[in-house]
Amino acid sequence: MKLQPAQLTQQLGSRLAPVYLVSGDEPLLVQECCDQIRQAARKAGHEDRLTFHADQHLDWNTIADECNALSLFAEKRRIEIHLPTGKLGNGRDVLERILASPADDIVLLLISARLDAAETRRKWYKQLQEHGVHVPVWPIDLDKFPGWLQQRASRQGLTLTREALALLSERLEGNLLAASQELDRLSLLAPSGTVDEGVIEQAVQDSARFNGFELVQALLVGDARHANRILGVLQQEGENPLGLLTVLYRDLGLLAELRASGQGEAPGAFLKKRGVFQPQRARALERAARRLKPTQVRQAMALCSQVDRAAKGFDDHSPWHHLRDLSVLLAATA
Repeated sequence: MKLQPAQLTQQLGSRLAPVYLVSGDEPLLVQECCDQIRQAARKAGHEDRLTFHADQHLDWNTIADECNALSLFAEKRRIEIHLPTGKLGNGRDVLERILASPADDIVLLLISARLDAAETRRKWYKQLQEHGVHVPVWPIDLDKFPGWLQQRASRQGLTLTREALALLSERLEGNLLAASQELDRLSLLAPSGTVDEGVIEQAVQDSARFNGFELVQALLVGDARHANRILGVLQQEGENPLGLLTVLYRDLGLLAELRASGQGEAPGAFLKKRGVFQPQRARALERAARRLKPTQVRQAMALCSQVDRAAKGFDDHSPWHHLRDLSVLLAATA
């Protein structure tokens, strides 16, 4: 079956399905849906967890063996498979065999980028619909972002004034992960629970030294020296690299689309349609589109996957190492 994220809590409360697929390009919402499933699985006794990343090094037969193996001491398990590209490749046959008869002692969680229409017509997906649950996660429309932000603030015990909500919405530009982090910080700055313009300005001033948006702009314009300086400060201050990655990957995706659009549409009009209204950000994207080769953009997006893996402990290098490689790559002249 297919469920909206808001319906997941009710489904998990009624029964635990043997397989879940959470797909989408909003890391915060995907993560929160996955956390709900993990919590329900642990509550049902699935304490043991195995995690796989579907990259070029993954042997899908290993996953098949794990799904067919009898668990030691009859422990229930969770098996998670991360699909960063939203495509399974040679893993489809393995999944078809697994989903034909899901194991009773395993909860399989597939975490994917947004699926394209072709994948939803595959046999494995139809099997998943029959035996499990698909939770597609869609981006929040820009016009609905203030409402989402207000609702999120209310859940944290915060009340945003109309002026504070407008200012915060403009600053965050629909970035959900950054919004979540900002609300966590505002809860410390506003112990009374009420957030007005003054509190927002104080928060902005406190973080004005460097932030993820400034880093992305430095990367887009190819200023490697400034980008590395920002990276050093953010690393020292304990910034979450996944938050930076969300902002960067979003703009790299826009950059790839902008280059692909060619001469069919004026860059300014193209970016406005995609919610880029801030002149400084639009100029940085247009400049990067003229300066960078398509291969550089593709390599940069591949490095983003390395940052993600490193941040989750699946790489020998730190995420900051790969972010510095990104600054060198994007600074190279075409």
